[in-house]
Amino acid sequence: MRELQQQIIKELCVKPEIDPQTEIRRSVDFMKAYLKKHTFLKSLVLGISGGQDSTLTGKLAQMAISELRQETGDNSYQFIAVRLPYGNQADEQDALDAIEYIQADKTVRVNIKPATDEMVASLIENDLTISDFNKGNIKARQRMIAQYGVAGASQGAVVGTDHAAEAITGFYTKYGDGGADITPIWRLDKRQGKQLLKILKAPEHLYLKTPTADLEEKRPALADEAALGVTYQNIDDYLEGRDVPTTAAEKIENWYLKTQHKRHLPINVYDDFWK
Repeated sequence: MRELQQQIIKELCVKPEIDPQTEIRRSVDFMKAYLKKHTFLKSLVLGISGGQDSTLTGKLAQMAISELRQETGDNSYQFIAVRLPYGNQADEQDALDAIEYIQADKTVRVNIKPATDEMVASLIENDLTISDFNKGNIKARQRMIAQYGVAGASQGAVVGTDHAAEAITGFYTKYGDGGADITPIWRLDKRQGKQLLKILKAPEHLYLKTPTADLEEKRPALADEAALGVTYQNIDDYLEGRDVPTTAAEKIENWYLKTQHKRHLPINVYDDFWK
């Protein structure tokens, strides 16, 4: 195994094999413990896109909330699923299917298009050129603003969908979908997430669909693997300590090294990260 590969696996706490039932229970208990410790919180809030990661995280969050209500007798606990389209989105039905599968206690729909477009227009007024890629990140950050707005109105904690295959590549927007209070599937890779969803009897089309961030308008529904230049199969194999082609390993490690800042809290003068 490559030396950096060992370091990354240790840092991201990925197991070569998992027991799906054990990992389901671990995530559910984690969220329950978080809410019990922070007694001022009564809800879990999560943006639902209709893809694998939010479907899995949402299902686990709803399970945690349902168990808390039953165990405590406190019916004020709730899971809030948030739809966050930019206008009308092509995968809207997948998001609705995910919410139906999750059986979310409450659904909120916030159209981020007006806020995003207004922000872009205000920036352009300052003689700035806002690229399609930059606008995509603004969309992701507007979505997180909306989720924290919902959480602030609902005594809630924002749940993130970050997982190991995403963390290693930094394939998320800093302070966008990378911003959250808790990340219950953080240690799992893409393949392992699918294992949990199979056990949880999720509709196949929600976890077999091609993963995409779908943030760029000039490249709509661009597949994650196309953007990264490496497949999730290779990423998962790498994270599980298996051999992968050298070119794939180098690509993965390059993403890991150049996105280290995303996995670090804001850097201060006492950190050695910047030296």
